[in-house]
Amino acid sequence: MPNANEATSALSQVQDRAVSELLRVAPVADDLARRFQEAGFSLALVGGSVRDALLGRLGNDLDFTTDARPQDVLKIMRPWADAVWDVGIAFGTVGAHKEARAGDTDRSFQIEVTTYRSEAYDRTSRKPEVSYGDSIEDDLVRRDFTVNAMAVALPEKKFIDPHGGLKDLAERVLRTPGTPEESFSDDPLRMMRAARFAAQLDFEVAPEVVAAMKDMAGRIEIVSAERVRDELNKLILSPHPREGLTLLVDTGIASYVLPELPALHLERDEHHRHKDVYEHTLIVLEQAMALEEDGPDLTLRLAALLHDIGKPRTRRFEKDGRVSFHHHEVVGAKMTKKRMTALKYSNELVKDVSRLVELHLRFHGYGTGEWTDSAVRRYVRDAGPLLSRLHQLTRSDCTTRNRRKAAALSRAYDGLEERIAQLQEKEELDSIRPDLDGNQIMEVLGIKPGPEVGKAYKHLLELRLENGPMEHDEAVEALKQWWAAQQG
Repeated sequence: MPNANEATSALSQVQDRAVSELLRVAPVADDLARRFQEAGFSLALVGGSVRDALLGRLGNDLDFTTDARPQDVLKIMRPWADAVWDVGIAFGTVGAHKEARAGDTDRSFQIEVTTYRSEAYDRTSRKPEVSYGDSIEDDLVRRDFTVNAMAVALPEKKFIDPHGGLKDLAERVLRTPGTPEESFSDDPLRMMRAARFAAQLDFEVAPEVVAAMKDMAGRIEIVSAERVRDELNKLILSPHPREGLTLLVDTGIASYVLPELPALHLERDEHHRHKDVYEHTLIVLEQAMALEEDGPDLTLRLAALLHDIGKPRTRRFEKDGRVSFHHHEVVGAKMTKKRMTALKYSNELVKDVSRLVELHLRFHGYGTGEWTDSAVRRYVRDAGPLLSRLHQLTRSDCTTRNRRKAAALSRAYDGLEERIAQLQEKEELDSIRPDLDGNQIMEVLGIKPGPEVGKAYKHLLELRLENGPMEHDEAVEALKQWWAAQQG
């Protein structure tokens, strides 16, 4: 913990940042606050918006709280905002979009205004019960963490911090406004939010919070799969996912929401013939992040996190003392599909991540020799639109400390990418098709639509992959030879 002088300096710095950030959004915030004031209600910037202002990272998403009931909020917002939506009104939240001048630029603000409230889970429900409150103090005490339990009353800019959130923010620690047990009983998802904020903000989680997470881990089962998935995504897409994932595993929460991850803590054999798969996985995730080109990539990060989950089920101790994991990529792909489906991920994302897990060893199957044109075509065809991510995942999967081996693998993959580039210049590898289409096949063979056309198409596709493009007459002759063999 910092000493008194360091703490005072840190507090001063966050306050200075907050003033600067709040002045930047003041025009739109003050304008809205005056409208609430004229209608007889109060308005305050709250929660993550205040926290981010204090951290100097306030964006265009602004969260407010008010004593006005949702229908009153709608009446105030509709004439003022460019668009208003009420999809969260059952939970007391009204959303809005507002184009406004801030400083020297025009900005687009996403705004949420939530009525003072309290909510809690019972033992049998997956949805929180919402009741409205009348004071901001009562609203703040039900917030998840002290750093999110601060508010700035508007338009007078009065700072409200009844639970020491500013001090915890300066010390970069996550605590709960009340006891952790009360907070997590109100909403068990807050246990995952603790891990997510640790990953997003690089904060330490207070010991009493960690202890409560361990004691109450099983309560996460009452939370809907969709809410768990959304929280997991935010954690995985954060700057420091290792911190959050480690906390979920160490507290036992991962055993309920992503049990395949702690299962990677395989018992080491006495001769240490295989690496720690769990630690390897976290390194692969971090190495994949380092290769991202256009910001956080959920598909790539999930594939990195899940690529080896088939290993525990396929581990075998061979007679020569080696440890094998034959076909763990195939088993892992099936496990990935099952877990992601249970977490209600989209069909497309499930398909893409499962495919990357299935293909992540393909490169190693070709050994270190020269890649044939046929092998390159099949590699590109099987990866399809996932090829660039497969490149990133395969490179990330090298975590050996043997520099010579790592360099050799890197050179080998450089060679593969060069071969792909060379072939792409000569052939349209991204859209490999047979040299004759379905209509041409029927015309050449004199047949009608049916399964035989599909078989012929598949045969010509195999020839295309194996030998590259053929001239039209050459393709026709190859098709006739195949057809004759089928008839014989």
